[in-house]
Amino acid sequence: MGVVYSETEEFHLKIKTGDVGKYVLLCGDPGRCEKVAKYFDEPEFVGSNREYTIYTGYLDGEKVSVCSTGIGGPSAAIAMEELIHCGANTFIRVGTSGGMAVDVMGGDLVIGTGAIRMEGTSKEYAPIEYPAVADYQVVQALAEAAGKFSVRSHVGVLQCKDSFYGQHDPDTMPVGYELKDKWDAWVKCGALASEMESAALFIVGSVRRVRVGSIMLVFANQTRRAMGLDDPKCYDIEPAIQVTVEAVRILIHKDKAKD
Repeated sequence: MGVVYSETEEFHLKIKTGDVGKYVLLCGDPGRCEKVAKYFDEPEFVGSNREYTIYTGYLDGEKVSVCSTGIGGPSAAIAMEELIHCGANTFIRVGTSGGMAVDVMGGDLVIGTGAIRMEGTSKEYAPIEYPAVADYQVVQALAEAAGKFSVRSHVGVLQCKDSFYGQHDPDTMPVGYELKDKWDAWVKCGALASEMESAALFIVGSVRRVRVGSIMLVFANQTRRAMGLDDPKCYDIEPAIQVTVEAVRILIHKDKAKD
């Protein structure tokens, strides 16, 4: 499928084939794109429209890009669809999350192997019984990259939702009973962290046959806070970006060796 509603460029991202690389880092915040692009060789600003800001450069001679997605599954899915139209086939979301498992602390990184589909976008791609799973090659690259840095990391399941305040203030919601019961169930099942985009991205990746992974900085952990445990807070996403860039390098090298 090519461009929609426009004959020369993607409708939302305002890009065309050649503007982005095969490897794309995804972040929610448009302001984070410049932080990512500084790790590229020869980074160039491609454009900005709505919540989407894009830079393209090189890592180890391979063209790579970073694109913001905004918050939530709908805008993230749009970004991925249009990036795929323009030739991208490997995606890593580098974002932020709240910890759920009691041993996940603020400042830790969480690499997603799969995501709980407590959101709406993925349901318009696949039946709810179909799992939202990350590409194993991307997971391996992220885990290998994280081992090269002095940062605590975890590998496991993420929880994704559409309502930020439904999570943090469920008692004000008419369906708060359901939100709290399901949250408790996810924690008991071993979910590591909560965020808002990975489930949609994983499902789009499965449907469109591209590789997708996610790595999250944990800001803080409301489970620990509710238990009266120490709950350190961290807002420095730089380590997560460094790990992601290294993971892309690993994938580039492995892909070249395979070819």
